[in-house]
Amino acid sequence: MLSAAGLLAAMTSAGDAVASPAGRARGGGRQDAAGQVRGMWVATVANLDWPSKPGLTAARQEAELIAYLDRAVELRLNTVVLQVRPTADALWPSPHEPWAACLTGTQGKDPGWDPLGTAVRAAHDRSLELHAWFNPYRVANHTDPSRLTASHPARQHPGWVVPYGGKLYYNPGLPEVRRFVQDAMLDAVRRYDIDAVHWDDYFYPYPVAGQTFDDDAAFARYGGGFADRAAWRRDNIDRLVRETGERIRRLKPRVRFGVSPFAVWRNAKTDPLGSDTRAGVQTYDDLYADTRKWVRKGWVDYICPQIYWHIGQTAADYAKVLAWWSGTVRGTGVDLYAGEALYKAGDPAQPDPWQDPAELSRHLTLARKHAEVGGHVFFSGRSVVADRIGAMRRVVADHYTDRVRLYPDRGRAYPHRGRPSG
Repeated sequence: MLSAAGLLAAMTSAGDAVASPAGRARGGGRQDAAGQVRGMWVATVANLDWPSKPGLTAARQEAELIAYLDRAVELRLNTVVLQVRPTADALWPSPHEPWAACLTGTQGKDPGWDPLGTAVRAAHDRSLELHAWFNPYRVANHTDPSRLTASHPARQHPGWVVPYGGKLYYNPGLPEVRRFVQDAMLDAVRRYDIDAVHWDDYFYPYPVAGQTFDDDAAFARYGGGFADRAAWRRDNIDRLVRETGERIRRLKPRVRFGVSPFAVWRNAKTDPLGSDTRAGVQTYDDLYADTRKWVRKGWVDYICPQIYWHIGQTAADYAKVLAWWSGTVRGTGVDLYAGEALYKAGDPAQPDPWQDPAELSRHLTLARKHAEVGGHVFFSGRSVVADRIGAMRRVVADHYTDRVRLYPDRGRAYPHRGRPSG
């Protein structure tokens, strides 16, 4: 495997193209090479990617973060999606929530520097976009509130919290919770020059067999007028998405709002509008996230479904899922990026297609047939750096022949482009 320095040297002949505002078609239209999003997620929850472990010095943490940004440049990427609110805590000095435990090992302890502020400046210095990745409702990867710092809002408001599946969650059915999580996330929008607000796939939690998410009291209080609890839960998430998008646009119109959901909205067997899949989880039914509606209503600026399957996979074929999303965004003004499972490449537990370094490159080749696909985002940073079987290098060699920057005119306001489509 090439070192970062070796890979950079191998790429010295590459140009540095700049995407002009006109050259980057937006919202469900074909984007030329100079407008393609080329991104990677950098996860902080449980120190998955960064920091490599809690308790490092501020200088060591910063050096590791900068190394990820430099790696993105070496690989001719142009976007880094950094997780800054992993478990209802913050990677910036938030007035709403404590410092994240992944930094020092102790939730609420000041790490001695501002990771988000540093990341934004360093990314822009390298002509990278910085998308701030938030998880709206997850509070902790355990069920013991006493392990949270004493000042944590979840301890100050115990009625906001529901234990489920070995974790703690804020209850999406409470209006005060919805307002609070928006305020907590939008503080970062207000204070930093981020390029986008990015959410992952966790809304109501993934189903856990034999367990019930206890929102009886909230449903009794607020669920009147809905056909059933599922419809009420979907409305709760709809409100969060719509309101957050509206508040972002009022606060900073240039900042985009994107969501990266589990890639199956509904199977066609469940709903004729769904995809030709047989997935065990459907976001509409199991996470109460009506992702298709958000796109068709134009409540988000981009959608980045996690299409974490190989081409030809039986229950969820990458090709079929990508085609479904291409059709879903068409004419809506919402951009489409494909979330790519780089972490599966070379994993011996995965089926044969993932042992082939060319599998991911084939995904990008296939995407060229769909005018709506505006780029790809790879999960996740540690896998990008390790590149276990060279799958990322193959993508770069086959598809990223020049480095491109998305927004040389970053000061220009981008109005919301979504249009209601039914």
